[in-house]
Amino acid sequence: MNPGPPVPEGGSTFYWNCSRLVRTFATAYFQWQVMHPERVPATGPFILAANHVSYGDPPLIGAAISRVVCYLARQSLFNNPRFARLIRSLNAVPVDRDGGGPGGLRTVLGLLNEGRGLLLFPEGTRSEDGRLLEGRSGIGLVVLRSGTPVVPVRTFGLGELWGRGRTFPRPGRVVIKFGHPLRFERQHAELATASRLRTKELFDEVAVEVMDSIARLEPCRDIAQWPK
Repeated sequence: MNPGPPVPEGGSTFYWNCSRLVRTFATAYFQWQVMHPERVPATGPFILAANHVSYGDPPLIGAAISRVVCYLARQSLFNNPRFARLIRSLNAVPVDRDGGGPGGLRTVLGLLNEGRGLLLFPEGTRSEDGRLLEGRSGIGLVVLRSGTPVVPVRTFGLGELWGRGRTFPRPGRVVIKFGHPLRFERQHAELATASRLRTKELFDEVAVEVMDSIARLEPCRDIAQWPK
C-alpha cells in the first residue's frame, strides 16, 4: 500500500514538496510498500520509534505518513547558515551529538508538548548488519517524561540496499511497516512516585518493550480476523 498525498499539517511547502519527491523516488526505485500508516495518531504528539539501518531511514519513514515529522540532527550540521536553513525547513532540530544531554531532552520534550511528531531511533546508531540492537534507556526517559504514544516502525530491505558503507542505494524492494501505538500508561503513572532505582528500571522496561514491538513487525499486512 502506498500512502496518498499528505494532508497539510503545518509543514512548509518545501517540506511537503520534498516528501512528494521522496515518495516518487521510493516508488520507482525501491518499489516500496507502506503498511498501516493509519496507525499513526491523527492528532496530538506522537513518537515514531524505528530500527536504524540506513541514512535513508528518516526521509523514507517521514514521507510514508501524512503528518509532519521532526528529526533530530547534530548541532554541527547547523554551522553553515545556508545548510541550516535548508534542513530546518525539513523539520530538522539541532541537538548535541548524542541528544541525551539536558539541552537535548528539553528540546525533545518541548516539541512533544507542542503536539508535534518526532522520529527517534531507540538503538542510537545504525546497525552494522541489519540486525536489531538493544534499545537505549533514553527512549524510555522521553516516553515516560512526555506521556506520548509510541508507534513502532520497522523498515525491511533498506539495510541491504543502502546500509553502512554504501554511498548510493541499489534498486530493490523496501517495506515500511507501522505498528499499533504503545501507551505505557502504567509505567507513566508509576513514575511519579518511583525511587531513583525504580525510575531507571522503568526507562529500561519501556526501551525493551519498544524494541520487542519493533522486532515483532513483519513485512506483511496484518489481518484483524481470518475470512470465514
